[in-house]
Amino acid sequence: MKGRQIILDQVNDREAAALMVDGKLSDFLIDGDAPRPGTIYRAVADRPIKGQGGMFLQTPDGSAFLRQVKGLSPGQTLLVQVTGYAEDGKAIPVTARVLFKSRFAIVTPEAPGLNVSRSIRDEDTRDTLKGIAHDVMRENGMGLILRSSCATAEPEQIAEDIAAMQDLAEAILADAEGAAEMLLEGDGPHLVAWREWTDPAEVVTHEAGFEDLGVLDALDELQFSKVALGAGAYMFVEPTRALVAVDVNTGSDTSPAATLRANLAAAKDLPRQCRIRGIGGQITLDLAPMAKKDRRAFETAIRTALRADGVETVMAGWTPLGHFELQRKRERLPVAALLS
Repeated sequence: MKGRQIILDQVNDREAAALMVDGKLSDFLIDGDAPRPGTIYRAVADRPIKGQGGMFLQTPDGSAFLRQVKGLSPGQTLLVQVTGYAEDGKAIPVTARVLFKSRFAIVTPEAPGLNVSRSIRDEDTRDTLKGIAHDVMRENGMGLILRSSCATAEPEQIAEDIAAMQDLAEAILADAEGAAEMLLEGDGPHLVAWREWTDPAEVVTHEAGFEDLGVLDALDELQFSKVALGAGAYMFVEPTRALVAVDVNTGSDTSPAATLRANLAAAKDLPRQCRIRGIGGQITLDLAPMAKKDRRAFETAIRTALRADGVETVMAGWTPLGHFELQRKRERLPVAALLS
């Protein structure tokens, strides 16, 4: 099926959302049991970690870890926000710089000022958006970021979104004193889909939408580590406890350009595989053997693919053994475990 479809449904009684682009699964979100990213706690400082500049905090959902702590003593309360999912057996990762994020606006309590997404380049549009923001924002010291989705939105929608996030921020910040408590739960898959998948798409909400539009078939493929790359090439995407190993092979293609072609195909598809599989953390790519002169082309290809991906990923670079390493933020839960 051509075009974009956003399908909101459930899998194993878990809320889930799928983005299909031209009949292929492009993104997938599923709810888990861990605290959702974006959740805001009133936390209590517990104990510092000497030498690491961090501190463990008490929350209603267990221990959390806050990096780069200054001037914080055990017993103090503070507001923190979940930034991602913890590895097994580790504390919930949090930040003290809370954000209030919606489809069109992000309110930044500790970063005053008005910013418009750089992807909106038309000066008249930027001026119009700034005018809407100045009309809605109050003198409360908070900052505002207007997202790229504002470019095609109605002024009333943008104004309502700014006002709602501002009201929410003021209410949460006014409730900073007291025992450890969850003050705001992070958005579930359906709300995240509405917030982040803003390009025009058909939205499907009827029962059995996943089955009717091929999502369940695509999810079945995630039970296997082998991914076809075309022209006989393939890669294996295999999570381990320490890292995610990606092995790229040319397969039946023995032409002189086979290795570079396979590696470029892997670079293009890897971000999608990470999204739909819920992959994060350290990723090591064992690429098909290629000349060092071709490395720049590979780096350009994977950088371009990651730029369109949206999940924070650091290109760590080449190892002495010729592997290529990435560090990806853990914004998703591993999907395979939630589907079984």
